[in-house]
Amino acid sequence: MSYPYPLLKPPSFAWDRSAAPAEPKVNEWIQTLDAARAGEFDWSNVDVALLGVPLSRSSISASAASENPDAMRRAWKYFTTYNLDHDVELSELHVVDVGDVRQHVTDIAKCHSHIREAMHAMRTHHPHVLPIMMGGDHSITAMLIKGYKDAHPKERVGILQLDTHFDLRDLADNGPSNGTPIRNLIESGTVAGEDVHNIGLHGFFNARSLKAYADEVGVHYTTLRQARAKGVAETVRDALVKLGERVDTIYLTVDMDVLDISYGPGVPASTPGGMRSDELFEAVHAAGLCKKVKAMDLVCLDPFKDRGEATVKAAVHVMLSFLTGFKQREQ
Repeated sequence: MSYPYPLLKPPSFAWDRSAAPAEPKVNEWIQTLDAARAGEFDWSNVDVALLGVPLSRSSISASAASENPDAMRRAWKYFTTYNLDHDVELSELHVVDVGDVRQHVTDIAKCHSHIREAMHAMRTHHPHVLPIMMGGDHSITAMLIKGYKDAHPKERVGILQLDTHFDLRDLADNGPSNGTPIRNLIESGTVAGEDVHNIGLHGFFNARSLKAYADEVGVHYTTLRQARAKGVAETVRDALVKLGERVDTIYLTVDMDVLDISYGPGVPASTPGGMRSDELFEAVHAAGLCKKVKAMDLVCLDPFKDRGEATVKAAVHVMLSFLTGFKQREQ
């Protein structure tokens, strides 16, 4: 099917951008692709494309993460485009919301196939544009990276994973769920185990067998306790340097369950002892600065479980913090 529509589905709503204020809010800045003229759209000056991936039927625990893309879109109104901490104005970037990957009501395999096709199409039609995906559960990451590899078969892809979990569960028991995306990529030969760096693991939320598998295939991992001793942002920078020495592309995947339950109440697998929100913002900002980070996703946020939009707002802040680093990259 043609790109973007009908391959994708237009967003369920779009913000009014007709006012064009001098100092816009994020909802007045991000452009929503006009479905009626999508085929005529000029991608030449676009910097970033946002894609919703509303799938959560593949979650181990009950989740409405499929509702997150629209929840994030609605929360854009709370944020300006100016980052005071870094004195960066994001409105100078051209960011376009292309809508959502079409999903099937019951067929998860078909949903995954659509996700893979969508990423392949994005990389084929506008390979210079940075894709940011709003999930959805973590199963989508395996499909997005496979789609990236379909479009760039000669590139070696590495993963920077910010997560409370390894996501290395056995596919034989769990299938292509949100508990298996990293193992899926390793066992399919899409990504080498040694090209995965996981930062944020902590506490009592990973079985010993998963650590054993990580050691067996060479996954690099840093517990949150270890990262805090060194500095979370510094740990991320070190991982990016090590990955950058081996791979052509680094894919950043942010599982919002890396946050402590008090900072991220709206995640299905929320846990005590996780990151503070400021640590996560600094981590993704560091990733945004790295030129080899060429795609990002944000997953596992259930707005139906959220409290006062705390986690949804944190997710938007994560996206904007990453874009701050992206904007600051040396030209």
